[in-house]
Amino acid sequence: MTQLDTIRLTRVTAIGYHGVFEHEKRDGQPFITDAVLHLDIGAAAATDDLSKTADYGAVAETIVAMVTGPAFDLIETLSVRMAERILEDFPVVQAVEVTIHKPKAPIQVPFGDVSITVLRTRETAGLSDSDATAAGTVAAGLP
Repeated sequence: MTQLDTIRLTRVTAIGYHGVFEHEKRDGQPFITDAVLHLDIGAAAATDDLSKTADYGAVAETIVAMVTGPAFDLIETLSVRMAERILEDFPVVQAVEVTIHKPKAPIQVPFGDVSITVLRTRETAGLSDSDATAAGTVAAGLP
């Protein structure tokens, strides 16, 4: 297997309404997301062509859409769905690590942060290389 490169997005912040308590779903709170995309950037670097890599601006928009979208009780669910969506929408990404921080979690003792990290690959997400090829124009932002 070829050594993969990484694109790292850190501290993408949006207000979401995730949580098990009614006030979390009603009032919302900040969720901070870090994503590490594992991919081969060789073709993009050789051709200077955005369509051959993962457009990190579009990935950031996907993250915000997931955080601000339909509410989940658990950030575990949000993180897995987000990782799967990134793999679906960006076929050049072979694996993705998503960390979601919930710094204002309703915990009754002093704490600095709560986060969950998931790692998903094309294989663990049930996506094949043919799925990646079929979705290529979507990830590249092409019509």
